Amino acid sequence: MTRPIVVIPACTKLIECHAFDAVGRKFSTAIAEVAECQPLLVPVGAGVTDIGAILELADAILLSGSVSNVAPEHYGEETPIKPDALDPLRDAVTLPLIRAAVERKTPLFAICRGFQELNVALGGSLHQAVHAVDGHNDHRARSNIPLDEMYGPVHPISLRGTLRDWVGSDEIMVNSLHWQGIARLGEGLKPEAFARDGLIEGVRGPDDAAFCLGVQWHPEWGAKSNPVSAALFRRFGAAAKGLTS
Repeated sequence: MTRPIVVIPACTKLIECHAFDAVGRKFSTAIAEVAECQPLLVPVGAGVTDIGAILELADAILLSGSVSNVAPEHYGEETPIKPDALDPLRDAVTLPLIRAAVERKTPLFAICRGFQELNVALGGSLHQAVHAVDGHNDHRARSNIPLDEMYGPVHPISLRGTLRDWVGSDEIMVNSLHWQGIARLGEGLKPEAFARDGLIEGVRGPDDAAFCLGVQWHPEWGAKSNPVSAALFRRFGAAAKGLTS
């Protein structure tokens, strides 16, 4: 029996002046080892990505985190504060892919940049620099420390609704490695996780979707050993297999 296919759109990465399609291995590992599905990386770029073909192939879609940001032109702002941290080729694939996947009810798990893409694709907007917004904390990654510490839990979030039911707790500790965050919530999204400063850290899509979840933190890091992360990836895997609970 073959495993369900989870499509992961790639990021553009320059290596020695050549453009590569890249996805962090931690995302593929979480899909393979915890969700128990087959990750399939999809390249981005004009003429190389057919969204209809992706949707026919995908049992589910994972939108990964990235060092790049969604271009602010997609949510009504003109000037990016970090113009060197954009990936227009990824935007051109993921934003229409999200809208089509939500319409088709294809299981969708959106992490960090993916969480922000989900919000923007459905008409929401972002704070380009959360730490510069009055009343919000600094959610950026700590620098010059080992990766295990960088991806370790640093602040609590409160949960409500279905996400709370899935996790089985009102509050959990999460890591934090993001500059940007939700300003205006996208249409049809339900906020179900919040940082202490009020920033939305988790959203769910339509109730009739098998699985449509976006989280601002990085559950893929050490997913096998983290009970909350493992629960989310297993539920995502079950949705990819066509199982419901």
